[in-house]
Amino acid sequence: MLKLGLTGGIGAGKSEVSRLLASYGAVVIDSDKIAREVVEPGTPGLAAVVAEFGEEILDSEGRLDRPKLGSIVFADPQRLAALNAIVHPLVRDRSAELESEAGADSIVVHDVPLLTENGLAPLFDLVLVVDASPQTQLDRLVRLRGMTEEEARSRMAAQATREQRKAVADLIVDNDGPLEALEPQVRKVWEQLKERAASA
Repeated sequence: MLKLGLTGGIGAGKSEVSRLLASYGAVVIDSDKIAREVVEPGTPGLAAVVAEFGEEILDSEGRLDRPKLGSIVFADPQRLAALNAIVHPLVRDRSAELESEAGADSIVVHDVPLLTENGLAPLFDLVLVVDASPQTQLDRLVRLRGMTEEEARSRMAAQATREQRKAVADLIVDNDGPLEALEPQVRKVWEQLKERAASA
């Protein structure tokens, strides 16, 4: 089994790279998706988050109101750390469970937005960073995700810098350009991963 850590700043296009790798045959374990699952209504995760932040972070249906929680934690590093202390262990356990279900000859891609920030690079055989300039990230967040410039800058500031991400990278995909320029790069990475897995 070859374990790849996939990361990139918000708006860099990591999800697109993840989708492409899955289409080639990778087993993708998406930390963001798992992070949502572990705080679904009725889970111990949601109960722990409510105990920490109060009932006002729930919407009228008893689900986590993500924008409201985001406005609290992205403005206060200590509150963000408190949230991460609840969610990260749950995500880690579920990721390990999913990884154990993959075949021995699989290429497993762990899609982890905060890989650099949380010092997780050593957990993987290789780390792939999807790189885009801050200007490109900002443009995508405002234009495609409907964030205000202030919201976008706040999210970007809460993450590792471009240089910090590159420092942990074994492989880098440049996603500053159009989508069609991305696919050939990801295809090349996939071939490298298959070679590496075959020789392991």
